[in-house]
Amino acid sequence: MKYFKYLFTIYIIILLVSCAKQSTPMGGPKDEEPPELLSITPRNESLNIKPRTIELEFDEYVKVENPNKQIIITPRIKKEEMEVTAIKNKVILKLNQELEDSTTYVFNFQKTIKDITENNVPDNLKLVFSTGPTIDSLTFSGNVSYIFPQKEKLMKDVLVGLYALGDTTDILTAPPYYIGQADSVGNFNITNIKAGEFLAYAWHDSNNSLKAEEKLEAYGFLGDTINITTDISGVQFYISKSDISEFKINRRAAVGNNFDVVVSKFPVEINIEHEDINHKIFFRKNEKIIRFYHTELQNDSTAIQLNLVDSVGYKIDTLIYAKFEESDRAKEKLEPSIQGPKSFISELSLDIKFNKPLNEINYDSLIFKYDTASIIQIKKEYTYFKDSIDRTLLTIALPIPDSISNESFNFYASDSTFKDIEGVYNENKLEAAYKKLNAESLAEEVKVKVNTTELPIILQILNKKDEIIAEKYLIDSNETIFNNIEPGVYYIRAIIDNNNNKRWDTSNLMENRQAEPIYYLENPNDENSRDTTIRAGWILEVTIEPNKAVGLGNNSLQKDSNEKIIEEINVDN
Repeated sequence: MKYFKYLFTIYIIILLVSCAKQSTPMGGPKDEEPPELLSITPRNESLNIKPRTIELEFDEYVKVENPNKQIIITPRIKKEEMEVTAIKNKVILKLNQELEDSTTYVFNFQKTIKDITENNVPDNLKLVFSTGPTIDSLTFSGNVSYIFPQKEKLMKDVLVGLYALGDTTDILTAPPYYIGQADSVGNFNITNIKAGEFLAYAWHDSNNSLKAEEKLEAYGFLGDTINITTDISGVQFYISKSDISEFKINRRAAVGNNFDVVVSKFPVEINIEHEDINHKIFFRKNEKIIRFYHTELQNDSTAIQLNLVDSVGYKIDTLIYAKFEESDRAKEKLEPSIQGPKSFISELSLDIKFNKPLNEINYDSLIFKYDTASIIQIKKEYTYFKDSIDRTLLTIALPIPDSISNESFNFYASDSTFKDIEGVYNENKLEAAYKKLNAESLAEEVKVKVNTTELPIILQILNKKDEIIAEKYLIDSNETIFNNIEPGVYYIRAIIDNNNNKRWDTSNLMENRQAEPIYYLENPNDENSRDTTIRAGWILEVTIEPNKAVGLGNNSLQKDSNEKIIEEINVDN
């Protein structure tokens, strides 16, 4: 009996403790309702106030996450001085700073405030008030698009900002005066703007810094001053990565027997002037390092004229004195790799990329195999370097005669086939399989027209891996024909080559230069609107329409980007 009373006492204690403990109830339907705002102080659209504290009260317990990053406040305030706390069902913002006179402030809370159970977020939670007698009501709205398609279809973390003309900061140095967020399809609307002159930017803010990181994040700008005196709509931004940091030589030094020049950014163009280039002096480019090799010079230096261009057009034109020293340092291994498509029609072509300049080829061990024992010897006349001064990319182009009916071919290079400029041979064999395509299995023609007078045009067909499988450079015409394209799903795009350098160039904010336009063929009736299906035995006729121009949307000469034409004609019919 005494033992029973003891157990009963313990049971009562456990029961009381359990009742006193606060916890989320077990079972029942999942809470999918967001917190409901009961009151806000100051009241929305209040006038002539300069609050030091903002208080929001909800119908349930809430929490805050990353308030100093998530809450978008316009015009700009010093968010680092602001304190935000959640106490039970209330959120309190202590501004800890003076607000500007006669200014309309907008606090957009986005996803900062959530309930404590299921992280539900209140819809469109926003506070507007004015420190003067009126609420500013001007708006600035439009769309942001990426120049290059992104893997994720829905846009995320893209912002648009207005900087007051005369502001010493910009998109790369500080948050804007007015700021808004683009939705999942790129549409944005900045509200409650005071009349004035501004510079406008858009960017992908992946790190929530409210400004663009020039080396990591895509961004764009309008360039011209925007005078906002009435509502502005139809604005169009295009964003892409553009590293406008200084292009310079960080280091130059002897490394083993060689000489390295380390630059701050990847050079897209390299021009080297020296009387012994590709005779005694050779080079290779590896990301930001340009390495020079000399086959004879030891313990002495020579002057080399180096001309480099980076992706935004900045140049380095300098004379360097490269010193080549004797060294016992082990030489780097020669490592070739095969690039390019693995199918062909009549000419079997492939690229071999080397990590060091190539010096000699043993053609006896360089062959194509077919059948079980038949071979085609690759001769010197079938090999060449695409760039006359760059001996790290070798092209092999071999015509296959119609008399050989085989579909399968195997490229083979044994070990010690290639010798680099330091006398090092490849240690491993190199192999790759190739397939000869039947002309009847290919699309007969792909006729492409770009509905623009802008020339020249780089016209490209890309596979789903973004690999270019066909390309043409149009100088005198805005249309062309691609023949013998393998059936599949592709992208077709046109790059307007404004500066005639035969490549796409990104924007340069410091020079107020926009990125070169890129127009994709689109089908508005398809969920994957940029996919183009090319079928065997068909003629495909397509017209690429230009995108809406960058700016305020006043260019009425350009058609809507949805008005794309796709027409297929069956040759047999």
